[in-house]
Formats: sequence, structure tokens, C-alpha cells
Amino acid sequence: MRAPTHTQERTMAVTGTPTPVPAGKRERTGWYFYDWANSAFSTTVITVFLGPFLTSVTKLAAGCTIGDGAPDCHASVHPLGITIAAGSFFPYLVSLSVLLTVFVLPVMGAVADRAPRKKPLLAAAAFLGAGATIAMAFVTGDRYLLGGILFLIANIAFGASVVVYNSFLPQLAGPDDRDKISSRGWAIGYLGGGVLLLLNLIAVTLLSEDGNTQRTLDLARWSMVSAGIWWAAFTLFPLLWLREHPGTHSTGQRGNVLTDGFRQLGHTLKAMRAYPLTLAFLGAYLIYNDGIQTVISLASQFGTEELHLEQGTLIITILIVQFLAFGGALLLGALANRIGARTTILIALALWLLVVIAAFWLPAEAPLPFMLLGAGIGLVMGGSQALSRSLFSQLIPAGREGEYYGFYEISDKGTSWLGPLFFGLIFQITNSYRLGIVSLVVFFVLGGVLLALVPLRRAITAAGNTPPKLI
Repeated sequence: MRAPTHTQERTMAVTGTPTPVPAGKRERTGWYFYDWANSAFSTTVITVFLGPFLTSVTKLAAGCTIGDGAPDCHASVHPLGITIAAGSFFPYLVSLSVLLTVFVLPVMGAVADRAPRKKPLLAAAAFLGAGATIAMAFVTGDRYLLGGILFLIANIAFGASVVVYNSFLPQLAGPDDRDKISSRGWAIGYLGGGVLLLLNLIAVTLLSEDGNTQRTLDLARWSMVSAGIWWAAFTLFPLLWLREHPGTHSTGQRGNVLTDGFRQLGHTLKAMRAYPLTLAFLGAYLIYNDGIQTVISLASQFGTEELHLEQGTLIITILIVQFLAFGGALLLGALANRIGARTTILIALALWLLVVIAAFWLPAEAPLPFMLLGAGIGLVMGGSQALSRSLFSQLIPAGREGEYYGFYEISDKGTSWLGPLFFGLIFQITNSYRLGIVSLVVFFVLGGVLLALVPLRRAITAAGNTPPKLI
């Protein structure tokens, strides 16, 4: 990297903040690679294997018989003395993980903004999450509690790593290029997740045995382990190629970064009241994205438990979603360049609404309609999330990227809490996954209405940023 010029050195001496150096192709590629790396966890683990796997392990712990032809079992487990229906354990676990991230991720963001180097934080969170995922190899028999604890660790670490990762985005591109950069990263992530899932599909197809439930569980467990290895291995590329971008609050700071991070978080919570329009967008996003993430994280459980589809069907459907999401993210990114990010997101939310309504009417034991619905999800999933990420980057005061993305990441890539909570409660009350899925309509309607009401150009200006030509 070139040494700073005399003018840059003088600016650093006066302000304490280095003049940004434009990101090059190598650095952006390194940034894209972390989406490629971590999408293996969100796709292979959260979206496909973990829900059905952990539900089966929980049913074993409850004394149920699992496998083809086994009678429906509505027994319960009792973690920490709390009675929970075996079928509700995983949705409740997802909700618990997000509640815990409420405390962890904003602190991680504050620490990232004050730390002189962000990449060690990215490495620590990514390798912790990948290690917990690899440790799923030990979730055998009826060890549902071990599986639940490892998932909590992996999911929280995953979110923490993405907070740091997202905080690099404002330094990688100007206001008019962020939609394109964010959409490209998301698209590459879906492609990476799809490649690993395809490899796992081949393994499951070649090694599974009809009627051998234990073999099915073993293949699911080792598929999740492969996601942890993939995540750890490809994280090395962003660690090598990304440059450090210290926040405006990091240079010249002394003392304990973690303690300062907690202190800075308190200041941020008070300061956020000065940006009510940014908070309005964040509230809208957390609502509609909670619905998106609930569909993603519970789709496999819905397919196996309600529609009685085979695991191979689920994996093929998710592959369709992944590879169409690659094109969908790029397509919606291009559309946003023509009509603006917000209008494009609102169109995507309308399509999500149709997806949820259609899911309620899907026939059981019918793979083709489920796959067609997956194709619809793929076309809108990546774009709606990528554009939300880039749009939010416009609403963040300079130097506060990590802190604000800490709150943003509370609902992202397979993590949500209200949706799974409703889903689990409705199943426990009605024993119907269909009623649970249709309850998500409210998230898309309410979130879309709130998004439409936010005056985004005024919000961007109020945050001290320059609005792009199209919003």
C-alpha cells in the first residue's frame, strides 16, 4: 500500500482520521469472499439441515419414534424445567438466539468502531462460529441441548462477524455505487452457499439408504460440519485482501477497547435519538426482514413436518433458491439503478407477500409446487436484502458504521425472533405449521407500509451524508 502523501499526513495530524483511500478491485473481491464464506452457514446449516435435524434429535429425547412411517408424536422436552413441544424447540431456539444478539451485536459494532484494526475482530467472530459449527459432529443420539448450545454460539458469532463485515461497506464505494457493490456481494454469497449445498446434495444422494433414519441424521450432521470448514477456510481471503479502515473514533484512542465499546454504545443509544428518520427505516427493516428470515430459517421444518417432503426435495429446492437468488440479486440491483432502491424493495415485499399466501395452500407430498415456490423466493430474496443493506449505509453518521450495523444485524441472514416466536406459539396452540406460516403476512404488510412512509432523502441528509441520485 502506498505511503500517505504530505497532504494526507497533515489531515491526519489535524483531525486524527486518515483520509480514505479508494478501495480497489482486490479489496472489494476480498469483501465479496466473506459473503461466499459465511453463506455456507446460513444456507447449509440454518436453511436446510439444522431445523429438521435438531427437531429429530429433540423428538428422540422426548421418547418419540422418528423416520418414515412413524406415527405423529406430540411429546415434550423440558430444558431448564420448561415444558416445550418437541416441534417448537427449534423455532424457540432461533428466537432465543436473536434475543441474545440484541445484547451482543450492538456492543460488537461499538467495539469495531473504536478498534484500530477490524480484521482481528472479524477473524475471532468467524472462527468461533465456524468452530461451533464443526463441533456439531458431537451432536449424536438425543443430545438436543448440546446442539442447541452450539447453534446459539455459532449464530451469535455469525451475526457478530457480519456486523464487522458490513461496517466495511461505506469505505468500499461512494453513495451511487453501494447498491451495486452490496448486490454483487450478496449474489456471490448465494452462489457460494449454493455450491456447497450442491456438494452436500450429491453426498446425501449417493450415501443415503431408504428407511435408514440414523444414516439420514449422520449425513445431515456431517453436512453441517462441512459448512463450518468452508466458512473457516474462505474467511482467510477477506482477512488477506481487505485493508484496515479504522473508524473516526478509533485513531489515537487509549485504554480498553471493550470497555470503551460499552461506553460508546451508551453514547450511541442517546445519540440515535437525533436521527429519528434513520430509526424509522431501521424499525421498518427489522419488521419486514423478520418475516423474510423466518421463511428462510423455518422453510425446511415446514417442508418436512407439514408437507412431508423428503430431504432430497428440500435440498433441490434450496439449490433452486440459491442459484436464482444469485441472478435475482443482480437483477434487482440493476432495477434499483433505474427506479431506486426503495421502490425495488417495495416490489420485492409485495412478491414476498404472495409467497407466504401461496405457501399456506401448498399440497402435502407434492414436490413440484414447493420447488416452484422456491423459485419465486429465489428471485426476490437476495435483492431485497442486499438493497436494504446498501440503503441503510446511506443513513449512518460517518464513523458509526459498526454501531449502527450492530442494531441492523439483529435481523439478518437467518436470524429473527418475532416470526419464529409466533410460528412456534401458533404450532404449540394449533398443531398446524400452515397457520404459523400465514401469520407472517403482517410482517410484510406493516414493514412495507412503514418503509414507504420514511422520507429517505431527508433522512440521508440528516445523517450528514450526500444522497444518491436515485433512492
